[in-house]
Amino acid sequence: MDPDAVRNAGRVPHGGSDDPDVLDFSANVNPRTPPGVREVYEAALDDAARYPNDGYPEFRAAAAEYTDCAPDRVVPTPGGLAGIRLAIETRVEPGDSVLVPYPSFGEYAREVDLQGADSAFVPHDEVLDADPSEHAMAVVCNPNNPTGDRYDADALREFARRCRASDTELLVDEAFLGFTEAESLSGTPGVVVARSLTKLFGMPGLRAGFLVATGNQLDDLRTARRAWNLGTPAAAVGAHAMRQHEFVAETRARVASERRRMSRELADDFTVHDSDAPFLLLDVGDRDVDTVLTETEARGVVIRDATTFRGLANHVRVAVRTPEENDQLLAVLGDV
Repeated sequence: MDPDAVRNAGRVPHGGSDDPDVLDFSANVNPRTPPGVREVYEAALDDAARYPNDGYPEFRAAAAEYTDCAPDRVVPTPGGLAGIRLAIETRVEPGDSVLVPYPSFGEYAREVDLQGADSAFVPHDEVLDADPSEHAMAVVCNPNNPTGDRYDADALREFARRCRASDTELLVDEAFLGFTEAESLSGTPGVVVARSLTKLFGMPGLRAGFLVATGNQLDDLRTARRAWNLGTPAAAVGAHAMRQHEFVAETRARVASERRRMSRELADDFTVHDSDAPFLLLDVGDRDVDTVLTETEARGVVIRDATTFRGLANHVRVAVRTPEENDQLLAVLGDV
């Protein structure tokens, strides 16, 4: 990490509220958690009196099953963002160029900045058509945040092939892919996949995730990873959650059904972006975004200011939660 770049770096705004008295639609987190996580967490507290097994065999085995890859290709991380940082800092040097989509997750550009490198921004829906040859790394968010677009699988694999031919590392952030039936790129040569357990399993405070890589990239990630970087309870709960197949299937079905319903009802008042993710991007038109945010919060609902994403104006983002909670959001937005 470049010291001069760190001194000049800022923070990235995110959704999420710590106010227990509001209904939070600003963070794209499953409001439900898998059965048994509390019992697994409490049982793991006894083992937390010792250092964890730094090989994390159970966690890696569960992650490998979850993404259909070999366990030895899994690199545990304390959350998806920690994995993104690890991938970028082991590849990107000061002065390098990194292909970064927009509008998309703001932390990509921040992590590139922290390395003293430059972000070459490209529209998210054009990134697969870009020439990767002049860049040390290319980043893809699939499905993309905040738009919810999921990339065509064949086009993404072809882009991965072109990146590999150019010796450009491809970082694919699959934080929301678990909400879909799409296959992961885990195990694809030249690709580093970042996964998070925050979104699908509804545990943002647990801080558990992992990377999947091959070849020299995998060797570098293993070497650079901090020892004991995943706490014992997080590893135990993460392994348990990734094996809850019925929970995953039920979540996917609920989110898809509710997303369709919300899109239909919201279309009367907003322009709704098509989405394959557990959130919807809304164009509020000639309404003032700050006023929309203020009035919804006054009614006990918090939504995401999407104007903080590069290239967006007049937009907000709303999560897809339970049917009852979504009814409350629809009522509030209807009033606004």
